[in-house]
Amino acid sequence: MDTTLNTARWRPTLLIRASIALHLLALVLALAVPGQWRWALGMVLVNQLVLTLVGLWPRSHWLGPNWRELPAAAAARNEIAMTIDDGPDPAVTPQVLDILERHAARATFFCVGDKAARHPDLCREIVRRGHALENHSQHHRHTFAFLGYSGFMRELQAGQDTLTAITGQCPMFFRAPAGLRNPLLDPVLHRLGLQLASWSMRGFDTRIRNAERVQSRLLHGLRAGAILLLHDGNAARTPAGIPVILEVLPAVLAAAAAANLHFVTLREAGGDFKSQERA
Repeated sequence: MDTTLNTARWRPTLLIRASIALHLLALVLALAVPGQWRWALGMVLVNQLVLTLVGLWPRSHWLGPNWRELPAAAAARNEIAMTIDDGPDPAVTPQVLDILERHAARATFFCVGDKAARHPDLCREIVRRGHALENHSQHHRHTFAFLGYSGFMRELQAGQDTLTAITGQCPMFFRAPAGLRNPLLDPVLHRLGLQLASWSMRGFDTRIRNAERVQSRLLHGLRAGAILLLHDGNAARTPAGIPVILEVLPAVLAAAAAANLHFVTLREAGGDFKSQERA
């Protein structure tokens, strides 16, 4: 098992560097001209608001490298990625695996560490069938985006340790719960050698119970290089009680095949992503 920490220097994005500089400027202003402390405080508050809004935008790359679509080389090969979050679920995931096998498609499963620990055999089955198992945090807390550096490190490291111990493969990608984060996540990702991944298209299948609506959202503008998002854990149910992913997945896989698009894992699409994104 390889859980070696990355010792290379973390390089913040332009937005984070600008935010640090603005905070220092505000401090200098408040100390040098005490009567202007309101302006200094206002600068800091506006900056914090901007950082918060960016953190609430899952597909943003302003807080650090973020895969919103596959690399250009993968798109040129007509590759596409199906990512499946919040599992494993003992009732849903085996059916998802069977559907993927019938369509000869590979997927990337972003699994929650504590769920994986309860269903280790299911995680091993995911890998045995040729899919990738990646880190979706240890506990999938709703307060994840409000964690600090040490909190992020605990959540991600625990997820790495859990999934690596189960499958023998160290996760290479991370997806934040609900895609939400703050500026302190990127240095943790860098430290653990993880690449953040979001999506190109999602169906909101944890909330929308209408399978046709979810399917339409995923297929609208379907193209090479896209990263699709569905959920085997926390899946909404149709009025008939069927997990939405089970109704939607076959049609999406068939439509992609008809468009000559080939499903691959994020690992297969990216090759040596660390040298591409973190160099």
